[in-house]
Amino acid sequence: MRGKLGLVIGLGVGYVLGTRAGRERYEQIKEKAQEVWELPIVQAQAEKATKLAKSSALAIPRAAWNGAIKVVKAATTPGTPGQRLDAALGEAEDAADDVKQEAQRKAAG
Repeated sequence: MRGKLGLVIGLGVGYVLGTRAGRERYEQIKEKAQEVWELPIVQAQAEKATKLAKSSALAIPRAAWNGAIKVVKAATTPGTPGQRLDAALGEAEDAADDVKQEAQRKAAG
């Protein structure tokens, strides 16, 4: 779905930018695009995309923040500097995996 939408948008932008038909043709294209944008089905899809973006925007930083907290805790645990470094690196890898999984989960949606 996203690929098709991106293709349509890309073709439309390319045509508008590449056309030599002038301002009149541009206005016609702009008017038709506005009509399409105002269709209820397009607005429904835009609303879904907005909701997905908002939920993703909150979930991914939350996973990153939680990972950062784990890294700091691991780096401040008792032990030698080498042990603390190893613990912090392990937590950082786990945190990166968590962020990646969250991003993939949100993308699959």
